[in-house]
Amino acid sequence: MSPSGSASAIVADKTEGYHFLTIHDYSRTKGVPIGEGIGSQPFTVGGHRWCIYYYPNGDRTEVADYVSFSLELEEDGATAVKAHFRFCFTGEGEEEEAKHAALLALASVDEYTSGNGWVCTKFINRKVLENSKHLKNNSFMVRCDIVVIHRYGSAYNPVAYVSVPPCDSSQDFGELLETEKGADVVFEVGGKTVAAHRCILAARSPVFAAELFGPMKEGNAATAGVVHLEDMEMEVFKALLRYAYTSSLSLQGMANDHVTCQKILVAADRYGMGRLKLLCEEWICECIDVDTAATILALAERHHCEGPKKACFDFLADPAKLRAFMATGGFQYLWESCPSLMMELMDMCLPY
Repeated sequence: MSPSGSASAIVADKTEGYHFLTIHDYSRTKGVPIGEGIGSQPFTVGGHRWCIYYYPNGDRTEVADYVSFSLELEEDGATAVKAHFRFCFTGEGEEEEAKHAALLALASVDEYTSGNGWVCTKFINRKVLENSKHLKNNSFMVRCDIVVIHRYGSAYNPVAYVSVPPCDSSQDFGELLETEKGADVVFEVGGKTVAAHRCILAARSPVFAAELFGPMKEGNAATAGVVHLEDMEMEVFKALLRYAYTSSLSLQGMANDHVTCQKILVAADRYGMGRLKLLCEEWICECIDVDTAATILALAERHHCEGPKKACFDFLADPAKLRAFMATGGFQYLWESCPSLMMELMDMCLPY
């Protein structure tokens, strides 16, 4: 008689999350004294509020040539929170992302109490940063991945005879777009062409469905399989197509990525792709500064983006930032093009 088999495992009940932090006007932040950190807006992961602190000249004298970051627990309460974290630059390739994920999994679990945290002391040497691809237009963005451990326990795990891999349909559809196999429609954008599949686009966008199959169908052009698009850039349209096929958005390798992201948002709104629009809104909220606030507010007003609008209002609630904003050409442009929006901003920011 064959022996019976069983298995169990010790597992961690955990919640994973991340926060993007953009450092604008990097060169100006170098005037911050050694050991002094600048805090991010609080955010929530695993049911707890956190804050990232940026130390442009290191968190202490011994590392004054480095940029440091720390993660702190920003909430009252005596109960310690178990978590581990890791900082990285955004826009890395797949190999670096895999390396980052592996190092995050191996990071030690630490205890956080209210107002205390742990420091990534030598995130990057300042000279290395200043000569790297990560510093663009005097700005750079980092991502902090956080894993909050709620408890440890055992879990029954029957013997597995079959290992089922994760779903890879997005990769398959992405390859379908790249290879153009079975494509039945061609889009002409700015004198260039790209092929796609009508059914996939119709399933992902009500506007594509109407243009390719419904009453909005462009007569002979649609029948012949060539659709001419106006007021669109090929880079933006390709990002839209890639999202339609893979449900992912990547701005890696795009010049002026925050500007491109705004254009993708406009395209997503045009084609009724709500989740893509929200992804763009989330990214744009991390790109707000004195120079970009006007264009982002105008975009938010035209395309009904409450998140970026509120983020701009919160940014301009700082009197110093508001004064700097009022000295820009964008401020005058908003007065002329969006007077009701500017009145709303003034009512919120200026004392009566």
